[in-house]
Amino acid sequence: MQELSEATKKLIAQYAFAKQRELPRQGAITIHVDEVAQKVAAFYEQIRTIVDWKEEHLMRRAAIIRKLKRKFFDMELKNFSDTGNAAESLVFELIRGGHFPNDKIEESKIGDVQRAINKYVFILKNNPENKEGKAGLNFYNWIIDVCACEIEETLVPAIKEMALINYMFEAMKEKIKVSDKIYNAGLLKKEFTYVQIYIAVCLALFKLDKPIISYNLIKYRYPDWSKADEKLISDIAQKIFRIWQKIEEDLENPMGNKFYNICEKYDTPYLLMGDILAINDPAEMGKEISDPSVLENLIKDVYSKRLATLKSRISRAAVYSTISIFVTKVLSLVLLEVLIERVFFKENPNLTVLISDVLIPTVLMFLIVSGIKRPSKKNLNLVTMETMKIAYKKEGTDTYEIKPSRKKGFVMKFILSLVYVLSAFITFGAIYYALHHFNFPITSIVIDVIFIAVILFAGTALSKRAQELTMEDEKEGFIGFLSDVFFLPVQGLGRWISNKWKKYNALAALFNALIDMPFSAFVEFIEKWRYFIKDKKEEIR
Repeated sequence: MQELSEATKKLIAQYAFAKQRELPRQGAITIHVDEVAQKVAAFYEQIRTIVDWKEEHLMRRAAIIRKLKRKFFDMELKNFSDTGNAAESLVFELIRGGHFPNDKIEESKIGDVQRAINKYVFILKNNPENKEGKAGLNFYNWIIDVCACEIEETLVPAIKEMALINYMFEAMKEKIKVSDKIYNAGLLKKEFTYVQIYIAVCLALFKLDKPIISYNLIKYRYPDWSKADEKLISDIAQKIFRIWQKIEEDLENPMGNKFYNICEKYDTPYLLMGDILAINDPAEMGKEISDPSVLENLIKDVYSKRLATLKSRISRAAVYSTISIFVTKVLSLVLLEVLIERVFFKENPNLTVLISDVLIPTVLMFLIVSGIKRPSKKNLNLVTMETMKIAYKKEGTDTYEIKPSRKKGFVMKFILSLVYVLSAFITFGAIYYALHHFNFPITSIVIDVIFIAVILFAGTALSKRAQELTMEDEKEGFIGFLSDVFFLPVQGLGRWISNKWKKYNALAALFNALIDMPFSAFVEFIEKWRYFIKDKKEEIR
């Protein structure tokens, strides 16, 4: 038997508390929505999943943000003079859409959600640094994003996830050592080291996005934020714009990648510890995992389960992202291609070319996903050893040093940049030559280059997600090196296009403007009509 570390004991206690919180309170009244209205709304939300595709764990909050923006727009038209029943209608919409379970959310949560909305409305109204233009719009959207994070946490508290983040964060604070050269060069201020570690842990463990990390950073700096009193809210409102700017700086810090790479490599043991406590009774686990042989068997069991679910998640993400790219990008650009051919070239588009425009990105995504490698057997041994290290008390602590990148002179930078540009010309030239050889028109070639770039970027992101259980150092051969040389420019273009498309997703804007609000009103009408019919039936005796 071995003694568990204090951090592990604390994690077990938090998981036990979370399990207790999940049990329904005796006599608590829960929110119920009509089943027919729920099915209709859920069908629409599935369509929106394709249009607004994000990673699965972000989809629910994306729906909250979308609906919350509509609520804030309505309130802004009234100069925020009346927040009305914004929370009630919002929560009902989310449950109808299948984002939260029916008959599980307590009615008292509506009041908590309304208080959260009121808090951020107050901040918007009383922020003395309200800006106009792009900065003001970005700030406004950020406030709504953070508000959505708090609403999600209010309805379904992420106790286990936050416990696991803190568990890894405390460990990484001891293990990660930053070279003095980084501080001396002004690349990072010493007092912000822990912030960078915290951001890296959030990204590595749960692939959290900017809004939720921003919300977590606010809570990290202001622990009472979730239950803030009027004084704290008023104080935050006076400096919220500067808080936002500082968080943006922290998230964009160039040194962040170095912290992330370490946390990404060593996050697997923490994920597996979380799985062990989530699947089993945490209170009992504290005694059982004190036996190393029991812990080893549990590690192997949850590792194999996570590996199986990882494969299905990657396949599902590949399907949804490809469909999303097809619907929001391919379809719109193919229609644009048809329009250009008809208007400018006075020709009917070639059907074979149009089919190829659709098939090329789809087949490319299939090949990328098919080529994703599973972790080797050696990886399981590394993961098992590392998980035992974090579970038990030990004398020494492993350290991972962060050093500055090697400096490159002007001549070397120029040569490397020249090679990168040359490789981009070769790759794009090869794509152009291949498509031109098969008599693709210039419009189709440009569109296909865009498709290939976007798919390569999306596929690369998926393949990186598939490595979330891998602790082995990746061995790159000569072919892998050549692949990076020639395909990195294409992936870079795909990343730039994807980020721009997020801001200017015409199809999503169309849904928001013309379909979202009328459809929500239609679903609400169905629910009220159903209750009306039920009342009439009760009158007939």
